[in-house]
Parts: sequence; structure tokens; C-alpha cells
Amino acid sequence: MTNLNPFEVDQTPAFVLEYDKFLNNLAVIEDIQKRVPVRFLLALKGFAMHSVFGEIAKVASGATASSLNEALLAAEFFPEVHVYAPAYRPLEFDRIVSLSTHITCNSLHEYERYKHKLGKVLTGLRINPEYSVVSTELYNPCANGSRLGITASELPCLPDGITGLHVHNLCENGAEELAGTLTQIERLYDHLFGEITWLNLGGGHLVTRSTYDRALLQQTLVDFHQRYPHIQLIMEPGAAYVWETGVLVATVLDVVENHNIVTAILDTSFAAHMGDCLEMPYTPRVRGAKIHSLETEAGDGYLVRLGGSSCLAGDWVGPYVFDKRPTVGTRIVFEDMMHYTMVKTNMFNGIALADIGIWRDDQYTVVRRFSYSDYRNRLS
Repeated sequence: MTNLNPFEVDQTPAFVLEYDKFLNNLAVIEDIQKRVPVRFLLALKGFAMHSVFGEIAKVASGATASSLNEALLAAEFFPEVHVYAPAYRPLEFDRIVSLSTHITCNSLHEYERYKHKLGKVLTGLRINPEYSVVSTELYNPCANGSRLGITASELPCLPDGITGLHVHNLCENGAEELAGTLTQIERLYDHLFGEITWLNLGGGHLVTRSTYDRALLQQTLVDFHQRYPHIQLIMEPGAAYVWETGVLVATVLDVVENHNIVTAILDTSFAAHMGDCLEMPYTPRVRGAKIHSLETEAGDGYLVRLGGSSCLAGDWVGPYVFDKRPTVGTRIVFEDMMHYTMVKTNMFNGIALADIGIWRDDQYTVVRRFSYSDYRNRLS
């Protein structure tokens, strides 16, 4: 296996899946399921590059969707389709039911509204354990006043027809936070455990990260299973399947300077292609450069911001320290750009969506290239 050669990418910007790294992550998830009483699903909201769903379907038991479109896509590739949305659109609900094996309702009111349409679909309720481990409020489902899930005080007993519970309160967290979550769930909701047959622990479990404590994961879930052997445990990460398995390759179009601040303007956009960089915000790692901070001075390197190609004034990240100052034509490789990137892209300013490609057997292959028709046809 050799690292991606960014100059093999014939057109930028491009999301590039590094196939061997991807297969390594699938092997980790497969091994966990052999050792631990848990079933993994793929959450399409984190990764929906369906050209590799065939590989994922060999490891995952199914997929989880948050909309009719995601359910339609999941049903093409996976035998089980689990659906959860904060609220369901009435005109779509019957179609969602026809595609689903499991459906989770966000509130008791919604379950009462739709229960007569559910038929034999396994139905659950989303609970809110009021256990916050995510510091960024934008990504914290247990923030004060959250609209997501039912608190324990609202759920003294289960309505007829409910067979499972669903919780999601993590975001790129470790086994320690999972253990704390399960302790909290058991403390608040164990009076319901005799009536359920499945417990979905949602996403945010970064089990393929090199520092993830998989031994603690195994101990935590095995211990729970021994106490409640009738409850099937489910996890539905999106990021874990593709953590550190791909990049976004961009090209420098121009270099400008203002008050001694140097910005390399790229053919990609953080607003259009890497929204989490501005929403969280965070500064992505760049291959061959260091993120500048108060602790990392420029030294003998070159201090450069990376600017997006949209007209949004804040469409930039950095600064970075480069050994060699970027010039027009320099290729910039953003690390870890598979999860929560392609699924959140937009076409602000009419900027074309980035290519999607695969680096496999030391060769680059374009999977999808977008055109003017993709822009025109999404508008009226």
C-alpha cells in the first residue's frame, strides 16, 4: 500500500477514499462484532458513498436512515433499515414504513399519531439520558432544552407496541463515555428493560480510532448483556467506518496578502465542501503542514491561511505553517475528509460539488463527477 499521490488526481477538488485504509476499518468493526454482543449499523447521515456499500454490507447488519431519501438508498443495499427522524412528514410515512424493519419515534405524541400505521415494524422510542459529554452545543443532543428524545420523567411506562429504546448522545467519543452513558440509561430507565428486546446506542462511537479502548467497550457491553441477555444491543456509527480513510485534494488558484496575512485561495470551499470546519469550528489537518497556534510558532516556515473559493468572507481556515510557501498549482491535501463531508456539501455560489474518487492499487479512479446540470436541476 502506498500513500495517495495528489497529482494523480486529475481534477480537483476531489474527495478520495483510500481503499486499503477503509478495508482496515471494516476489519476492526467485524472483529468487534465477533467478540462483543452488539450489532453494527451504518448511519447514512455520516457517510453515504454508496459505491462502497457492498463492502460495508458484508460487515454491517443494516443501515440507519433519518429521512425517506436515506431509507430508499439504504433499502437498496442492506437487509435491515432502521429509521429515526425528529419528526416524520405525514405524506412520507407510509413509504418509510414499507422500507423499514425498525422505526423510532421521537415523542410519545408522535407514536400515538402513527401507531396504527406501523404494522409489524419493530418500533422504539428515543430517550434522552440527560448525560452530556459533547462540549460543542451544536452537536450535543442532551443540551438543556433539547428537542431530541424523551426524558425519564416523561416515561414511567412503555406504551403498548413499543419493543425498543434508542439513545444518541455521543459525538466522536470513546468507550469511557459509552460506559457512562449505559450507567445513566440503566439508572434512569431500567424499570423499562423487562419490556424491551432491543437497545440502540446510536452513533458517535469512534471504535476505529487508534486510541479507542476496545477492551473497555467489550467489558462494558458484555457486562450489560449478562444482566439483560434478552436485550439486543445495537450501535450505529457513521464516522467509524471511514475514520482516517480519505482526504479532500484541492489546488491553489491564487495567493493574496493583506496586512502581512498571506492566504492561499483554493478551488474548494469550506462553506460548500467542508461545512463542519466552520460550524464546529475546527481546523483540519493538512498533509505536509502544521496547524499554527500560540504553542507552534512559524519558525523558519511560512505562515499561510487557506481560503475557500466562495464569496463568504469567513470561508477560510488556519493559519498553517508550511516548509515551502504554497504557490499557484500547489496541491493541498486535507486529512480525514470522508465522514460528515460529502453528505453535507452544498452548491453555494454555484460552486460545483467536489469529485468523488477512490485510490486503490496505487491508482486513482473517479467514481462521480458533477456538472452544471446537477446545479441547475436542484433549483426551480
